Amino acid sequence: MILVMDIGNTDIVLGVYDKKELIADWRLATDHQRSGDEFGMLILNLLKYENIPYTGIKSVVISSVVPSLMFALETLCHRYFKLEPIVVGPGIKTGINIKYDNPKEVGADRIVNAIAGYEHYGGPLIIIDFGTATTFCAISDEGEYLGGCIAPGIRISTNALFERASKLPKVELIKPSNVICKNTVNSIQAGIVYGYIGQINYIVDKMKEEFESDNVKVIATGGLAKLIAGESDRVDIIDPLLTLEGLRIIYERNI
Repeated sequence: MILVMDIGNTDIVLGVYDKKELIADWRLATDHQRSGDEFGMLILNLLKYENIPYTGIKSVVISSVVPSLMFALETLCHRYFKLEPIVVGPGIKTGINIKYDNPKEVGADRIVNAIAGYEHYGGPLIIIDFGTATTFCAISDEGEYLGGCIAPGIRISTNALFERASKLPKVELIKPSNVICKNTVNSIQAGIVYGYIGQINYIVDKMKEEFESDNVKVIATGGLAKLIAGESDRVDIIDPLLTLEGLRIIYERNI
């Protein structure tokens, strides 16, 4: 079995694979103050809850966009699993050609998504990841990472709204039935949800123009993919755990 870990600025997504089958997965809040021992105890308890013996973990694969947590995560792997983790970055075989001005600038999560997306769905592809930032990545028919764009994530934008506008209340992120709303809570929800649906539709259309093709699959992933992408007719497939699958593929290419 392998333990895969996607470390984001807002969430940490964990999964355990038995060969190619994902047998358990969890989503945790990212805590920048957690030590290696705290991560170790937390993960051991999660494994125990699912009746997965920690001694059965034979490898750990990590993608991270939070450098400050890497020491704690490596400590966790060394102390509790007696393993050297595979960390997505320079020197790791990905099997993907990155057509970026500086390939080192591309976040590990975007690379991992591209690997899994192309492996499972072929190309050309547009992959939308709803994380701390909302990223749009373009993958060619040959599996090349062409680039993309980055927008502020939904939570960042909504938190900024609540912090800057003192009279506006924090609201639950759900889709109201109307855009013309009769109260403040629904008005905020409509602006956030329908506004991001509009963002998806416009950016996907512009990216397809640059592909010069309408035969482009659009894959959505991330914690809020179902809420936002599920309302867009531009999205073909919602795969919330695409990143974990990419980490499994990287493991297979590097063992």
